[in-house]
Amino acid sequence: MKFISLFTKAPNYQRFNYMPRYYDPKKEEMKEREDRIRREIERERGIVAQSDDSDYRRRMTGSFQAARRRSKNTSGGNNVVMLRLAVVLFITLFLFAYLTWGKPVLYTLFIFVPVYFYFKFKRNIS
Repeated sequence: MKFISLFTKAPNYQRFNYMPRYYDPKKEEMKEREDRIRREIERERGIVAQSDDSDYRRRMTGSFQAARRRSKNTSGGNNVVMLRLAVVLFITLFLFAYLTWGKPVLYTLFIFVPVYFYFKFKRNIS
């Protein structure tokens, strides 16, 4: 059995030091400087280049709109909500009846469910 001591130090988490293999800070700074100068020259000449921010925003907006369309098509609308509500209500009522009256409710359920499905599928076949 191990006793916890108040005087010992708790272990620290391991630190992760990652140094990229092929990283040249001078080259990175030079590239950033060249891009900044290019953008300034294009602004002075009146050439309006689309920035990365606006392109990013357009893509994000399109992604959200596409996701909204997909969710509307797959959700099924109010029918799914009503079906879920009906199932939860049925389970709650069944549980309440089972706790109140006991096994006869369970036997009634075992009789009612096959009869219900029989009449439901009999209408579709005819």
